[in-house]
Amino acid sequence: QVQLVESGGGLVQPGGSLRLSCAASGSIFSILFMNWYRQAPGKQRELVALLTSGGSTNAADSVKGRFTISRDNDKNTVYLQMNTLKPEDTAVYYCNFVGPGYNYWGQGTQVTVSS
Repeated sequence: QVQLVESGGGLVQPGGSLRLSCAASGSIFSILFMNWYRQAPGKQRELVALLTSGGSTNAADSVKGRFTISRDNDKNTVYLQMNTLKPEDTAVYYCNFVGPGYNYWGQGTQVTVSS
């Protein structure tokens, strides 16, 4: 049974930084996409950033230039470096691994940007 375990969320002031981590426990193979989503109160879940097996990345326009997605293949771990955080980045952040026949989600980690 594969589980995705997120860490790194918390409370940060506007302009600050956080680094989220998501590690897969159990055996997982051929990850095609490693994604970060977020969901703010009263809003739909949205894709924040994605990383393909080939190393290509993409990010939502609202976070481009501020957020960076990266991975450690040896550890089956994906990271989201978030800089210059804004109050509108406040949300629960979820990691998501997609591969042949599977679509795993983490439990979510709260990020709150407030002074």
